[in-house]
Parts: sequence; structure tokens; C-alpha cells
Amino acid sequence: MKAAAERAERITEAILEVRGISFSYTMREGKKLHVFEDFSLDVRYAEFLGITGPSGCGKSTLLRIMAGLLKPERGEVYFRGKPLKEPTPRISMMFQNPALFPWYTVIENVMLALIHEKELTEEEKMERAKVFLDMVGLMGFESAYPAELSGGMKQRVALARALVSQPDLLLMDEPFSNLDPFTAISLRKEIETLWQNQSLPPSSVVMVSHDIEELVELSDRVVVLTKRPVKIAGIIEVDLDRPRSRRSGRFYEYVDEIYTLLS
Repeated sequence: MKAAAERAERITEAILEVRGISFSYTMREGKKLHVFEDFSLDVRYAEFLGITGPSGCGKSTLLRIMAGLLKPERGEVYFRGKPLKEPTPRISMMFQNPALFPWYTVIENVMLALIHEKELTEEEKMERAKVFLDMVGLMGFESAYPAELSGGMKQRVALARALVSQPDLLLMDEPFSNLDPFTAISLRKEIETLWQNQSLPPSSVVMVSHDIEELVELSDRVVVLTKRPVKIAGIIEVDLDRPRSRRSGRFYEYVDEIYTLLS
């Protein structure tokens, strides 16, 4: 438990704050689908935060609000103490599907995340993209096109693209759900290793997942959401040393606790 306690000492401040937000979708018949009403949540510096809840409750919507892609009707989102009014390169998002442009090569897809880095030359952007492709194990595939890659390789390209802007916060929406089990295990370990390396981005990670074991394996805290309008059913602090073993009894005590909150 010592490693977890030491990390907890460093996690004291919020890098992102969701404060009293309300959000709804307007349906075709004009009805309002209320997703959030006066909802609040913090993401702490240097933490890995897991989020789960019933299907369709609004988990992906919450990530998009955190990324500045959706604006709440009421309430505010603060990033590093300032109101988040629009998307920023300091917050990256990794989707369930890689969403790569098929007519761009691997390295061109990664470089797209640097489009607003006006101070960098094209050569510098390419060199930085190569660094992050190397980190995710894709050196040698820079000139390949998405159609030539496996599902796991495409998701690695998406990870490199999410990290190349060197964000402070990485948001992930079911990033492993479309991968085979062995590829998912490998990519989970890589993301955890990158996050634990304090010299690399990101400092904080938020991951939405329906896989409870996956959340317990990776997260410092797991937030369990209710059905719409979304409330927090509970927040579980996971106090386990890393790397975590799914074979331990304590591991499955956390899993059972989360399932109880979901039921």
C-alpha cells in the first residue's frame, strides 16, 4: 500500500473541475432529454480517474463537456483554475473508434494534432510525431495507411495523436472495447507506464469504461454514475500497489463494491 499512499500525497489539487453543470439534448419531437442537472466532479492532478455507469447515462457526454467540445447549459468547467470555454491542446481525447483519416499516412494522422502549433516547423512536427510513434511501438509504420493496420495498431496511432500535443489531461472513451483481449492488455500497460512517467504527458487521465476489472486495474478512483439525470452513486478510492494483480482477493473486493453501486 506504500506506493499508493505516496501517490495519494501528491494528488491534492484539481486539474479540472466540473461545477454544477446542467445539460440536455433536444429530441426530434421537441422533448428535452435531461442528462445532467447540477452535476459536479473534480479531476485531480496526477490521478487516473475511472468513470462507469449504466449504458446511455451520459458518460461520453461528460467527457465531451470536460474536453470543451460541448458547452453546458448551466454551470462551469474549470481547467487549471480558469473557465474552459473551448477545446484546448492541453486536453486530448481518445475515442472508442480511432477515427483516423484514411487518406493520410500514420505520421500525417499524428501530425494533425499539431496543426495549431504555429511556432513549430513541419520538420519539427514530424520529429515530434516520430517520438510519440516510437513510444507506442509504431516506428517503421510512419508511411502506412490506416487500412493497412490492425485494430490495435490503429488505436496506438490514436494514442500517439492524443499525446503528441503533450497534454496535461488525457480523456479516454472506452479505448479498449474494440480490441482483442491480448492487444487490450498490452495497450493498457503502455498507457499506465506513460502516465506513471512524470517526464511524459499526460499528468492526469480520465477513462470511461464498462469493464469494471479494467477500471480497478488502472484507476486511483472510480466514479460510479446513476441513470439520467446523472448523479454520483459513489466514488471508490482504489488503494492497491501497482502493477495490480487481478488474482488478489482485495482486487475483487473493489470490483464487487463497484458492481453493488451499479446495481
